[in-house]
Amino acid sequence: MKRFVTRISLLLTLALMSGCGYNSMQANEEAVIAAWGNVESSYQRRADLVPNLVEVVKGYAKHESDTLIAVTEARAKVGSMQVSKDILNNPESLNKFQQAQGQLSGALSRLMVVVEKYPDLKANQNFMDLQKQLEGTENRINVARERYNGTVQTFNTSIRTFPNSLTNSLLLHLQRKEAFKAEEGAKVAPKIKF
Repeated sequence: MKRFVTRISLLLTLALMSGCGYNSMQANEEAVIAAWGNVESSYQRRADLVPNLVEVVKGYAKHESDTLIAVTEARAKVGSMQVSKDILNNPESLNKFQQAQGQLSGALSRLMVVVEKYPDLKANQNFMDLQKQLEGTENRINVARERYNGTVQTFNTSIRTFPNSLTNSLLLHLQRKEAFKAEEGAKVAPKIKF
């Protein structure tokens, strides 16, 4: 009889443990970390392309040095940031990272305005290739951010719903992850003047 009670207790414990969400919450956190790695990879690709783009533009637009300096400085600032996986648990660090990336995006936008002034530059095959790669990179960054936000939502939901929330509060103590947010002023449409 004692064996029977022990076996039933063991089976009941296993059944309860399988529904506690312990493994799924950890799998969701790993998905967030992997998605963040994809975001970083996309940013790195952009950072690698920017110097090449700047060099091509320099050859055609030497007197537009302010714009080129802004791009170079923004890229240097992004490159100097030390980013670790701990950034996912620190909203302030994530915000600083986003701001640096936003400054680089703004500088690149100004560089594209410079390009519009130089028809010869737009016709240059090297520039066209770099511009296409940069455009593709910006799209990859956007897709990586969206996927990251999706994995963050899944993770945050998994640690906040019952019975996972109980397991998390007792065993894991996992914290909510921050999603990417729109940059300051992104709700205002840019003004285009001809």
